[in-house]
Amino acid sequence: MDSKDSKVWFITGSSRGFGRTLARAALEAGHRVAATARRPEQLADLAEEFGERIRPIALDVTDPAAARTALAEAHSRFGRIDVLVNNAGYANVSPIETTEDADFRAQFETNFWGVYHVTKAAIPLLREQRSGLVVQFSSVGGRVGGSPGIASYQAAKFAIDGFSRVLRAETAPFGVKVLVVEPSGFRTDWAGSSMTVHDVPAAYAETVGAVNARLRQGGDGAAGDPVRAAGILVRMADRRDIPDHLPLGVNAVEYSLAQDRRLLAEDTRWREVARSADFAEPYPVTFPADTAA
Repeated sequence: MDSKDSKVWFITGSSRGFGRTLARAALEAGHRVAATARRPEQLADLAEEFGERIRPIALDVTDPAAARTALAEAHSRFGRIDVLVNNAGYANVSPIETTEDADFRAQFETNFWGVYHVTKAAIPLLREQRSGLVVQFSSVGGRVGGSPGIASYQAAKFAIDGFSRVLRAETAPFGVKVLVVEPSGFRTDWAGSSMTVHDVPAAYAETVGAVNARLRQGGDGAAGDPVRAAGILVRMADRRDIPDHLPLGVNAVEYSLAQDRRLLAEDTRWREVARSADFAEPYPVTFPADTAA
């Protein structure tokens, strides 16, 4: 790839999982990568293999000053940022009732505030160059939700979606696009050493315990191939026409479609009741038949 055609990627959480796989895919496609991690020395093998086309950068995404410094370093090295990928994140497992407040907050600090800090630091650069793609790693849980045991993680992913919708509206006049990626299960370290599983009380065995067992599945592991996913995203970044949201993996697609159908059916069923709250609408109205047991 000619250097004028290559893109500059800035990827958080590049030391393992999706981040590392995506960094490699972008590099193999001929692009340049600012690969950030808490411990950038873990990227030494990629630096040796790809030389000047990769710049490992230390970054704790929960530190807003560090986010600004990391982006400034990447911009100084490569001259622009074409694709910003907010990938860094993790989840711990415990019921809401027994989760330590500090643990819940710490997860949210990385999973949402990390995205906020890095994105905010990048906006002036993207605005100035009048282009760019922001890729926000969410989850099918941030689209569908309701997975017992990972409330902080899923709450952050829903927050990322709301944040990204506003970001998209505000930055579209600058030529900036925003893609929210919503994966289902992939064979990364997300449910491995990156995840702490706290004691699950017996009262939550059928909910949190069941989800934990599924996350820790044995055998071949999750269905999703992170190499394929990374290849899809590298190709997606070359398009002018991209979706606002991209479920990745069979479960992500099917769960999202099912959720969309449920929401449409529910909104349609309660439409007249909901509309009647406005002054100009007929009131009172007849509620739908109460079919609950």
